[in-house]
Amino acid sequence: MRLYPAIDIKNGKCVRLKQGKFNEQTIYSNNPSNIAEKWVQNGASYIHVVDLDGALDGTWTNKQAIKNIIDTIDVPVQTGGGIRSIRDIEERLNIGIDRVIIGTQAVKNPAFVKEAILKFGSDKIVVGIDAKDGMVAISGWEEISHISALDLCMQMKGFGVKTIIYTDISKDGMLTGPNIDYTKYLVDETGLDIIASGGVSSIKDLMAVQNINAEGVIIGKALYTNSINLKDAITLFEK
Repeated sequence: MRLYPAIDIKNGKCVRLKQGKFNEQTIYSNNPSNIAEKWVQNGASYIHVVDLDGALDGTWTNKQAIKNIIDTIDVPVQTGGGIRSIRDIEERLNIGIDRVIIGTQAVKNPAFVKEAILKFGSDKIVVGIDAKDGMVAISGWEEISHISALDLCMQMKGFGVKTIIYTDISKDGMLTGPNIDYTKYLVDETGLDIIASGGVSSIKDLMAVQNINAEGVIIGKALYTNSINLKDAITLFEK
């Protein structure tokens, strides 16, 4: 199981939100690339970066901060937030990002995902499904749609998507453990590579995710509050 340390960027700074609420943020660093370097030094094989400003308004205001991360470390980076067009994907791949995460557009314009897969291949496109009570949330989690996470997964699978990041919003930033039951449901029902996200707080949580055969797990706040030691976790789950 791969561990993905998360770096959320807002106004060029590394922050964590609580349940996706933009007015409840904690700043952990003014230089996200320093954080990325720290995680790689601790053994990270992949970094997960979210452009929070982009997720909210669709603009790529944190391009330089993300480029600095790419230039600083030598492991692949996946990123999401504000991906609205083929050009958005191209721009990110062109600066060295390995995988681009499509979120809101997968709900609002599913054909866009199909086009992206045809153009860039399934290894470069990941779909991020953020849900609350099993229903998909969009636009930086500001709006709940009328499609279930499972239905969206199956639609994306039909387009050739291989990897889904599933986040339970109610768990995110709360350190209360991920939604194991629903994540397992998606793993079992879809046959896709599901990356669990939201609420991971301990080694015990990581074991629970491993036990449901998820492809990976994103770890955010638990790393920043030292609830999980990344080096120890990587030794346990990746090596």
